Amino acid sequence: MTAPQLLMTNFIILAGIMTALWAYCVRIRDVSVIDAFWPLGMVILAGTTTLLTDGSPIRSGILLALTALWGLRLSFHLFVRWRGHGVDPRYAAILGRLMDKKGWSFAKASFLQVFAMQCVLLILVCLPAQLGQISAEPTSIGILGWIGIALALTGIAFETIGDAQLTAFRGNAANAGKVLDTGLWRYTRHPNYFGDVCTWWGIWLVAAETTAGLYSIIGPLILTFLLTRVSGVPMLEHRLKKNRPGYDAYLRRTSSFIPWPPRREQ
Repeated sequence: MTAPQLLMTNFIILAGIMTALWAYCVRIRDVSVIDAFWPLGMVILAGTTTLLTDGSPIRSGILLALTALWGLRLSFHLFVRWRGHGVDPRYAAILGRLMDKKGWSFAKASFLQVFAMQCVLLILVCLPAQLGQISAEPTSIGILGWIGIALALTGIAFETIGDAQLTAFRGNAANAGKVLDTGLWRYTRHPNYFGDVCTWWGIWLVAAETTAGLYSIIGPLILTFLLTRVSGVPMLEHRLKKNRPGYDAYLRRTSSFIPWPPRREQ
C-alpha cells in the first residue's frame, strides 16, 4: 500500500469514528471528550497502519507499542478528568462565541470548529506512526531509532509523573486556589506538554530511519507549534493568570516549557 492510499484509508476510518463521536457530543451538548479521544485516535491510526502495511515487523511493532503506551494511558487519564470535571470552559467559550456572533447551531459549530479540524490534525500529527511503518527496509533498528525510543519513553514517563503530581495536588482540598510548584512543576510550567513533545519527536526518530518516515517530520513540528504557540500553553496560561492568585509569580520564576531550575525572584 502506498503512502497516499494508506493516509486516505486511515482518514476515512478516523472520519467515521469522529462523526459518530460528534453525534454523541451533540446529544449531550459537550465536546470536551474530544481531548480524551485525541491520543486514542493516534493509537487507532497506528494500529490500522500495522494491519494495512507490510513494513518491517520490528519497526512497526515499536512504533505501535510506543504510540499505544503513550496514547492509552493519556486517553484514560483525560477521560477520567472529563468525567470528574465536565464541560471544558475553553470549548464552551469557543463554541459560545460562534453561536452568538455567527448564529451557528451547536451541531454546526462543534463539527466545523472541533471535530473536522481535529480529524485533519490527528492524521498530520500521527504521520510518524503511520509513514514509519510503510517500508520493509531497514529491518533492524539503528542508532537513531534507539535514541528515539529512549526519548519517547522519557517523554511518556515525564508526562505520566507530571499528570500524577497534578492529580494528587488537585485532590487535596487544602490546595484549592493554589499553584502547584513542586515536583516536575518546579522546573517547567507544563511537564505534560513537554512530555508529549518528547514522545512524538522520539517516535519520529524511529520512523526517520525509513525514507517515508523521514518526511513525517511535519507531525512533531505541528504538535510542538500547537502546544507552545496555539492551543496548549497560551490558552491555559491566559486563563490561569486571570483566575489563580500567585500565578504571575510562578510565571516569572519557572521555565515555560523546557525543564530548568527556577529563577531567583528579585
